[in-house]
Amino acid sequence: MTLSDPASFRQITLYLGGVIPPWMITVIMVRIYPAGGIMVGKGKEDHRYWGRPEDMSKFRPMWRPAYKCTRNDQCSDVAGETAAALASGAIVFKDKNATYSNELLTAAKSLYAFAKSNQGTYGTTAIMDANNYYRSNSYKDELCTAAMELYKLTNDASYLQDAISFYVPNSKSWAFSWDDKNVQCALMLYRAQGSRHYAAQVDDFIRSYMPGGELTQTPCGLAWRLGVGPLRYAANAALVALMAVDEGFGGDAYKIWALKQINYMLGDNKQRMSYQIGYGTKYPQKPYHRASSCPDPPTSPCGWDNINNPGPSPQILRGALVGGPDVNDVYVDNHVGCDFNAGFQSALAVFYTVIVADVYIINGSYRIGKPAEH
Repeated sequence: MTLSDPASFRQITLYLGGVIPPWMITVIMVRIYPAGGIMVGKGKEDHRYWGRPEDMSKFRPMWRPAYKCTRNDQCSDVAGETAAALASGAIVFKDKNATYSNELLTAAKSLYAFAKSNQGTYGTTAIMDANNYYRSNSYKDELCTAAMELYKLTNDASYLQDAISFYVPNSKSWAFSWDDKNVQCALMLYRAQGSRHYAAQVDDFIRSYMPGGELTQTPCGLAWRLGVGPLRYAANAALVALMAVDEGFGGDAYKIWALKQINYMLGDNKQRMSYQIGYGTKYPQKPYHRASSCPDPPTSPCGWDNINNPGPSPQILRGALVGGPDVNDVYVDNHVGCDFNAGFQSALAVFYTVIVADVYIINGSYRIGKPAEH
């Protein structure tokens, strides 16, 4: 999931604290967009392989086709999402590197125009194989967020009108995820227009995750949406709550609820363990991750036996958030993924750069990352 909201983007930049050069966040997208590149690999073949990524074609031939989007395809979701990220990057770099900011803006405008004129999901013609793994159910949310980023950057009202037309009203998002950013679009439209209609949409979504809402709450207080990767959904909803607070609604209730969700992931749970690998002294030792399961080279090859070996993985996948617990707070899902970390690390960034300075939080009973007794 690309976090295309500039507020989140800025927090991430501050959170990284110079460890990773900011240009790395956008430079890859700038370099691949003229060629229309969107995916490398074949789902079935990739899932059959276990080993180091650099060894994928070293010990046996492996078919890894590269896919791209052209004007003959419908892939406005991936193009729109990339345009949103590039426009967000242009906002971040506007006062620091005007030349690079303009380069990002030019790319974002071009990609958005392409996405708007080729409406449809990438699974329609461009990457039908993706439908078996990551099916895209809509493209309007990506076009909406892309239009809003460009509107904020250029103040061109046509982008705002586009965003309004792409927004799906009166539709409560099942989750804030890589496949559904409608609630993010509502928040961005509220920021631009101040309409309580949009704020109500955001409120409905957040409250559906809070106690008393429609989601199941685990005994330790995690908002539990789904058995596959439940922590990502709670983390993403927590990020939405923090973004809402930043826009002036939700207040302490949203802030404290979001903090409780993140603290659960960092150790405030029945297992008294962090679900983020490498944080604290007790955390998942064997994530379902190919490279992590492989010993140091030159010991090779690494294969399926490695994931089934007893004991911790040889490589610590430091920073990764695993899928999480079942509905009874029992750790069951050791899968990891980029989208598992997206909202989680962005929420951490917000706490680190903004809310950690809030006197209420500092003087209150909630401490970021400190396990509590149950």
